[in-house]
Amino acid sequence: YHLEFNIAEDIYHITGTEEVRYTNTETVALNEIQFRLFPNNLGGAMQVADLQVDGQTVTPRYDLGNSLMIVPLSNALEPGQSVVLQMNFAVTVPQEVELNYGVLAYYDEVLTLAHAYPMIGVYDDEGWNAEIPPQDGDVTYADTSFYIIKVTAPKGLTLVTSGQRLSFDEAGQIQTTIVANGPARDFYLAASPNFEEVTQTFGKVTIRSYARKEFKNGAQFALDVASKAIDVFGKRYAPYPYTELDIVSTPTLALGIEYPGAIAIADRIYDVAGEYRGSPTSDYMESTVAHEVGHQWFYGLVGDDQLDDPWLDESLTQFATLQYYTDLYGAAGADGFRASLEGRWARVENAKIPIGLPVAGYTGGEYGAIVYGRGPLFFVALKTEMGTDTFDAFLKEYSEANSWGVATPESMQTLAEKHCACELDAIFQEWVYP
Repeated sequence: YHLEFNIAEDIYHITGTEEVRYTNTETVALNEIQFRLFPNNLGGAMQVADLQVDGQTVTPRYDLGNSLMIVPLSNALEPGQSVVLQMNFAVTVPQEVELNYGVLAYYDEVLTLAHAYPMIGVYDDEGWNAEIPPQDGDVTYADTSFYIIKVTAPKGLTLVTSGQRLSFDEAGQIQTTIVANGPARDFYLAASPNFEEVTQTFGKVTIRSYARKEFKNGAQFALDVASKAIDVFGKRYAPYPYTELDIVSTPTLALGIEYPGAIAIADRIYDVAGEYRGSPTSDYMESTVAHEVGHQWFYGLVGDDQLDDPWLDESLTQFATLQYYTDLYGAAGADGFRASLEGRWARVENAKIPIGLPVAGYTGGEYGAIVYGRGPLFFVALKTEMGTDTFDAFLKEYSEANSWGVATPESMQTLAEKHCACELDAIFQEWVYP
């Protein structure tokens, strides 16, 4: 993707251009390419104009409430072939955070620009994946891509972007930033005139934390937790895949949200007591930051269908957070976090609802209770079944073998059975499958 975002003076109107080279990595020819226009699902609006395919003007068709743009190809795109698509787009960002936790919003002088460009969908064994995302779960299911992004914005904004800055310039009242990222499953930007930055390094990783001045203690706390989490997960799974991690305070209604090389944390939990343990806010902050950093491995490095198989990233990342507490705080830390998982499951009276349903398959409070509560306890049970050393080796290979790809429940079970030289149908049927 080569993207340009132009942020207007009012902050919530964005215009942009996109040029994307798409290569067919499937085994079948493709007669069309599907783009997701997520702002049209998220309370905002996106329009696309001047669409071209290899320099030829094309008229797309739309579906799913104009959130799906289907681009016909005059000649089928054979496996291994590439095509270049160009377009202009305009986005109106909603000024509220009620839809999908406020991932796309301008609210309280904070712009959160998630999924704000036409994104190519995923083609897999089901064909093109496209659906309107439920309110409870993640919005996207994406392959990895490479990005070069140019952002122009009013001079007074502090810009936070996924990826690495290549250049920065100011002219009059306008600032221009160019960043690059990849492999990555998305591009994320946040901005505010009120952000202040604190930074520290962990090994070769620069960690930057952005929040309002009154949240400086929380911003520093987030840095410290992120450093420890990168250490734990890097040793257990695979090295952290980037040289930078950005943490940004936003008014999201979720506690935290993950993006490649960046995490957004709810500003309401930034008022920490200054101690790692002991206050409810500090505990919320620590578990949330550790969880979102864990997503850099499970969602970012190892992808999955987040709408159909949310347990593969959310349940596994909750289990990774349990391992964070175990490695840092021993049995007492593990017991405390495990109790919180059990408490979540207890919200539905420990109903044995499968953890492997799609997001839309859960009703009421089931999604949070099952995917975030019962789901990580499945991995505890799997570890007991396989044995600690065998399980740890399996999860490390799972992380490395699926790097930048997309994992499935079947591929996970197959790899686990390879490591334990045993049949795991019974435990997967008990916990995962309907």
